[in-house]
Amino acid sequence: MTEGIPALVVDRTSPVPLYFQVAQHLEQLIESGAYPPGTRLDNEIQLADQLGLSRPTMRRAIEYLVDRGLLVRKRGVGTQVVQPKVRRPVELSSLYDDLTAAGKQPRTEILSFELQEPSEVVAEALGLAAGDTVYAVRRLRFTGDEPLSIMSNYVPADIVRLDAESLQRTGLYAVIRAAGVNLKIATQTIGGRAARAAEARLLGEHSGAPLLTMTRIAYDETGRAVEYGSHLYRASMYTFELTLTTT
Repeated sequence: MTEGIPALVVDRTSPVPLYFQVAQHLEQLIESGAYPPGTRLDNEIQLADQLGLSRPTMRRAIEYLVDRGLLVRKRGVGTQVVQPKVRRPVELSSLYDDLTAAGKQPRTEILSFELQEPSEVVAEALGLAAGDTVYAVRRLRFTGDEPLSIMSNYVPADIVRLDAESLQRTGLYAVIRAAGVNLKIATQTIGGRAARAAEARLLGEHSGAPLLTMTRIAYDETGRAVEYGSHLYRASMYTFELTLTTT
């Protein structure tokens, strides 16, 4: 069964392009759950007629949402709604808290939890001396039933006491802040690479699928390094969102 678009009054006097007005309206319907994943839309000619728009305008609105990962075109099926990507603002917050704030349902599977001597890379990032130990935690984070991210985090053992049970219930930053540590600033690097076979299996992707990478070092208000994180995200379901300003 295909769906039309509920009545939309486009403002032809607005500086906002018509295709973008339509795309925003459709995006709201998808994000609100009015159009759940799997919903099929009428073809572009029918949709354009419904809204009194030209076919090129309608096609551009659909293409915009395809590029954003909200719609997909399938031969023999038509245009279909897919699982919306998680769009995460780039700020000092945890993935768990961001998913909760977005109305998602975060769930965590602990893959490993150890108290160990850090590698050279981790020790340098956290400013640790010989003999210092860290909690090394590797987790698989879900949104609903969909695996979203593999997260590896390292926290100096003398800063906060961690346990696997707490980290399965809530986010790492919530546990750190509950211990009285005030996270203040972080350095972060975002990149990308292809999924290795083991990572692909955990994330429900094919080997070689594109992944987003993020490494972060978080500091408290005294400038002490509190956490080093190395995360992988499914590019098919996840984006980083930045707000840019001029000075």
